[in-house]
Amino acid sequence: MQDFGAAFSQAFALILSGDADLIEIIVLSLRVTLSAVALACAIGLPLGAALAVGRFPGRGALVTLVNALMGLPPVVVGLGVYLLLSSAGPLGVLQLLYTPTAMIVAQTILVTPIIAALTRQVVEDLHAEYDELLRSMGARRLGVIATLLWDARYSLMTGALAGLGRALGEVGAIIVVGGNINHVTRVMTTTIALETSKGNLSLALGLGVILVGLSILVNGLVMGLRGSAAKLAYA
Repeated sequence: MQDFGAAFSQAFALILSGDADLIEIIVLSLRVTLSAVALACAIGLPLGAALAVGRFPGRGALVTLVNALMGLPPVVVGLGVYLLLSSAGPLGVLQLLYTPTAMIVAQTILVTPIIAALTRQVVEDLHAEYDELLRSMGARRLGVIATLLWDARYSLMTGALAGLGRALGEVGAIIVVGGNINHVTRVMTTTIALETSKGNLSLALGLGVILVGLSILVNGLVMGLRGSAAKLAYA
């Protein structure tokens, strides 16, 4: 228990000291995570809306596939991206393996199905409510998708937050394609795993505290923004 308390004390001292290595790891973590979530939103939002509104052969199978991909094992995604980006892979010429870009690609693949599946559910419910009105207005399919996405924007923030939570805590895929290289690809989750294995609990605990704090902060900010924007929209 004393070791646990001492580790916590050292962790908070490390945070308060503004350690340069610690800040570098945090900045890289945020860069990789936020980039992946932004890309996943750019792909997942229109994809989910198209699945909600569209009626075409194989739609049911595609919806089932997207839902199933929400539970993709991270190490499998990491292995797939590794094979694509390795020197013998089809994209090896880009030399992206063991770079932050490779980590962003892996996280984007993990997060996109979550955002697409949640978007499909939200937009499908809204489409059932507005379908007759939109038909009477002669709205085209792309116009319907754009209208429903805009109208559901506050609800869709929940999907983005779910994706952000998945990306912030991810370690399996990014350690395969990023390699946990100091000053290059080392992020909070991979550093926690490494430092714990080395017995350096103070740094691992410090990063854990920051990781949880960032998650709470980002969720609080987005939920506050969502509440304020909704009040202004319906005032």
